[in-house]
Amino acid sequence: MVWKNLRLSLVLLFVCGLAYPLAMTGIAQVVMPAKASGSLIADANGSVIGSELIGQTFTDPKYFWGRISSIDNNAAGSGSNNYAPSHPALIERVQKDIAAFLAANPGVRQEDIPADLLTNSGSGLDPHISPQAAAIQVQRVAKARQLDPEKVQALVAAHTEGRSLGVFGEPRVNVLKLNVALDQWK
Repeated sequence: MVWKNLRLSLVLLFVCGLAYPLAMTGIAQVVMPAKASGSLIADANGSVIGSELIGQTFTDPKYFWGRISSIDNNAAGSGSNNYAPSHPALIERVQKDIAAFLAANPGVRQEDIPADLLTNSGSGLDPHISPQAAAIQVQRVAKARQLDPEKVQALVAAHTEGRSLGVFGEPRVNVLKLNVALDQWK
């Protein structure tokens, strides 16, 4: 009986742990190679600078800023600190982030800052912000790059993704893709 169970375990280990994952990876590489390789984004020189699925932290005024990440957008693990809204550490961090955002974006009122610029996503890896979060940063980015704000807003609009399948989720802007487009736009 022990040998029968051991053989079954080894067969299942081979099928589920090796054969199936290799088959699915092979099929994915043929059907959708870019996605199977991590949805990587390259710069104008062809160097990989990130994935469209993982957020990055931008602090330079000439770039759009993404969501806060309590894990520094480290894709090795995902999660959040899950502080309650009344937790002193969260309140302190949010107040500090509001002050930094207002200092970098003169003319913006605190109540106009979208919540997604001050909060983590559940995974801490979200690469998207709302169109409102992008729009509120247009003046800063345009000034830092010496561009017409209307043209920067048009670039934001061009990089705004709609709802998935027309019904799921909310409209969103991939921050890395937008910033890459800004760098390529002269």
